[in-house]
Amino acid sequence: MKSFFKTFFASFLGSALLLLVVIIFIFGSLIASIAKSSETNVTIKPKTVLYMNLNYDIPERTNNNSLEMYFNINKIDMAGMNDILNNIDAAATDPNIEGIFLDLSTIGTSSANIEEIRNRLISFKESGKFIISYSEAYTQSAYYLASVSDKIYMFPDGILDIHGMASQSMFYKHLFEKLDIEMQIIRPANNKFKSAVEPYFLDKMSEANKEQTSVLLNSVWNKISNDISASRNIDVNTINKLADDMTLMFDTQAAIDYGFIDELIYKDQLLAKLHKLTNTADNKKLNIIKNTQYAKVRPELMKGEDIIAIVYASGQIIDGKGDESTIGSTTLSEAIRKARTDKKVKAIVMRVNSPGGSAVASEVIRREVELAAKEKPFVVSMGNYAASGGYWISSTADYIFADPNTLTGSIGVFGTFPNLEGFFNDKVGLTFDEVKTNKNADFGSITKPLTPYQMTMLQKNVTNTYDEFITLVAETRGLRKTFVDSIGQGRVWSGTDAIEIGLVDELGGIDKAIAYAAEKSGLTSYSIKEYPKQIDAFESLFKTETQDYYTKAIMKKKLGSYYQYFEAIETLNNLDGVQALMPFVIYN
Repeated sequence: MKSFFKTFFASFLGSALLLLVVIIFIFGSLIASIAKSSETNVTIKPKTVLYMNLNYDIPERTNNNSLEMYFNINKIDMAGMNDILNNIDAAATDPNIEGIFLDLSTIGTSSANIEEIRNRLISFKESGKFIISYSEAYTQSAYYLASVSDKIYMFPDGILDIHGMASQSMFYKHLFEKLDIEMQIIRPANNKFKSAVEPYFLDKMSEANKEQTSVLLNSVWNKISNDISASRNIDVNTINKLADDMTLMFDTQAAIDYGFIDELIYKDQLLAKLHKLTNTADNKKLNIIKNTQYAKVRPELMKGEDIIAIVYASGQIIDGKGDESTIGSTTLSEAIRKARTDKKVKAIVMRVNSPGGSAVASEVIRREVELAAKEKPFVVSMGNYAASGGYWISSTADYIFADPNTLTGSIGVFGTFPNLEGFFNDKVGLTFDEVKTNKNADFGSITKPLTPYQMTMLQKNVTNTYDEFITLVAETRGLRKTFVDSIGQGRVWSGTDAIEIGLVDELGGIDKAIAYAAEKSGLTSYSIKEYPKQIDAFESLFKTETQDYYTKAIMKKKLGSYYQYFEAIETLNNLDGVQALMPFVIYN
C-alpha cells in the first residue's frame, strides 16, 4: 500500500508539473501573440522622437528570444548595443525621425561601449537633427554620454555626479584564515601584474597592481574628461577641480555656471521643449518610439545577397556550452565554424567583450578563428573588455579594432587549487582517509594540500601555458617574444595604450570593423548575419544554462552596484584549471 501511494503521488506530481508547463506555454503564447500584434501596429509617424533610456544592463545584442522580452508586458526597453547603434544610424536619414531624446540617470555598461554610442551620436548630429538629454540625477557615465547633446537639462533639485574613476578589489585573505582555507596559487614567476589571484593571499593591492591600475584609470579618465571638455567647452583642469571637491554633486547652480548643464527644468517643461522642437501642439501626444520598437520598423541600413557575419563573444570564457552572458568553447567555436563554412558569408567580424577565463577553452576558440582567417577576412572588434583569454581568442585575427577605453592585454595565466583540510578538520569536524593505486591518484582533492611534486608539475604547466601565450602573440602580431613578455606578465592596457605597443591595429568601434571587413572582401553591398543563433524562449526553459542566466540577471537587478562582490565570488567558484582572466573591473 505504501508503494502504491508513493507511485500515485509521484505520477500525480509529474502530471501536475507537465500541466504547469503546458499552461506556461499557452499563457506565453497568448502574451506573445498580443505583443507581436502590437509590434506589427507600431509605425514611424512623422515628427517622431527616438527615445533612449539606457538605464539597464546593456547586452552586446538584443535578445529577442529571451523570456524577459517574451513576457515584457510593460514594454521596458532592453535593446542591445547592436540595435542601439543601428537605430542611431537609421534615425539620421529617416525623414520621420526629428531627433533623439536621451532620458538618462545611469548606464549599465562600461566606458568603451558608452564611447561607441557617443561617437555614433556625434555622427548623428551631422544630420542637423537635435539631441537633447534630461535627468533627475546624472551619474558620471550618463553625463559622459549626455555631453554630446545639443542641450543638457536637469531637474531643479537634481544631482550631477562627476567624481573621477576608481577600481576596487575585494580580498579574501583574512576570511580564508578564519575558515582555515588555503588557496594554493600557481602562476609564472614574472607574472607580477596578473593580480586576479592577489585577493587569495594578500589583504591589499600589490605595488605592481597599483601601478598598472593607476596607469589604466588615468588613461581612461583622461579620454573621458577631454571628450567632455571638447563637447562642452570646459577646461580639463576645471573638470578635475570640480571632480575633486564634488561641487557639482551638491550645487546645481555651479553646474549651470560652469557650463555642464544648460538649464534646470521640470519634466513638463521638457515636454514643452520637445513639442517645440518637433513643431507639434502642446495639447497633442508626442510621437515617441523606443529602441526596441524602432529596431523592428526602422529603414534597412544594408542590403545584399553577400553576408558579413558578426560573431558575438560576450562574458567569461568557459569550457563547453555558453549562453548570452558566457562564452562557451563549444558554442562559440561552432558558431565560427558555421560562419566559415557558409559560402554566402564573405567576411567575419568577432565582437569580443570578455575578461577571459579558461585557457583551454580560449585555445579551442582561437583554433577556429585561425581556420576561419585562412579562408576569409576575419576582423575583431573589442568592446569593454578583451583581456587575457579575451585577447587570446582575438590574437589570430587579421586585424584588431579597439575603443580607446577598451581594457585589453592581460597576457598572463594562473592556476588555483583550494586546500580545505583545515576547514573540514578543525571547523567542521570532518576527517578523511583514502586508499589509492598510484602515487598521484589523489591529485585534485580539496581535502589536503598538494604534494611538492604536484605543485612542481602544476608550476611547470602554468609556466608553459604562459610561454605558449606570449609565443602566440609574438607570432600573430609580428613582435619579438621578449618584448611581448615585457608588456605581458598579466598587465592590462587601455585601447589607447595597446595600439602604441602593437596589441591593437586601429582605434574604432564595430562600425569601423565591419567597414574594414567589407573592404577586404570587396563588398559594396551586403547583409549582416549574427552568430551564435539565439535560442527560442521556450526551448530555453528546459536548459540549465537558462536558470543560471536568469538567476544572475535577478541578482544583478536586486543588488545593483553591490553585484560586483557577488560576481567576484561567482568567478572564484568557476575557476577550474589554468585561467587566463583579467584581474579587476573599473567603476565610474
